Amino acid sequence: MIQAVDILNAKILIVDDQQSNVQLLEQLLQGAGYQSVSSTMQPEEVCRLHRKYQYDLILLDLQMPVMDGFQVMEALKTSTEDDYLPVIVLTAQPGHKLRALQSGAKDFVSKPFDLVEVKTRIHNMLEVRLLYKKLADFNKVLEQAVQDRTAELRESEARYRSLTELASDWYWEQDESGNFTKVSGPVLEMLGMRVDALDGASAASQVDCWDETERELLRATIAAREPFLDFPFHRVNADGSRQQFRVSGEPMFSRNGRFQGYRGIGVEVMVAA
Repeated sequence: MIQAVDILNAKILIVDDQQSNVQLLEQLLQGAGYQSVSSTMQPEEVCRLHRKYQYDLILLDLQMPVMDGFQVMEALKTSTEDDYLPVIVLTAQPGHKLRALQSGAKDFVSKPFDLVEVKTRIHNMLEVRLLYKKLADFNKVLEQAVQDRTAELRESEARYRSLTELASDWYWEQDESGNFTKVSGPVLEMLGMRVDALDGASAASQVDCWDETERELLRATIAAREPFLDFPFHRVNADGSRQQFRVSGEPMFSRNGRFQGYRGIGVEVMVAA
């Protein structure tokens, strides 16, 4: 919630080429307890002043020489990063009210001034403006927290993968459709998927050396989305030597229970001579 003290401490700029109007509004605002009220009779200075002081509210006259209020609003739109134009226009022309709102003004005050109406519109406008700024600040904090947390998770995942790969002979990950997204080791061969060997050996010779019964059991376990620990797997090489592995894996699920894929590790077990 916005406190009364926040509203009274808001930064307000009065822009009018008539000294009498400036003095009247200054006296009105200061008498109401506003602590940060400034003014200018040079509309061409408004953008520079707003970039420097970031006003919470600009009371802007429409009929001025050099630059009228409409030109000032257009300049404010292009010269500041603030996508909320904190402007109440001051006008004696009823026909200008709609155009001013279409140009980005948030409210208007008619001349000659009704002092009660002026104070009420300024108070209401500041309350909305400060709420908007508080929401924008909260969103920035939230966005930064999400970025920090995402970075922490990525770092944690990188450490996990590094340690996993160091502690195992190979590692793999699959997405929810069964596509391999990370492979280190002979997992593709174990599952009967044809891949090119690094040494130029034929794919068929690689695939056929694995035990088909073990392969089908491993495939079925993965298809059922079940975890497995130290699943025994072996192959007989062309020279008659036998290699034995222990394979472990687990399905991955999101917080709402949606299946996201699989990840697993394997180690080669030394066979006694």
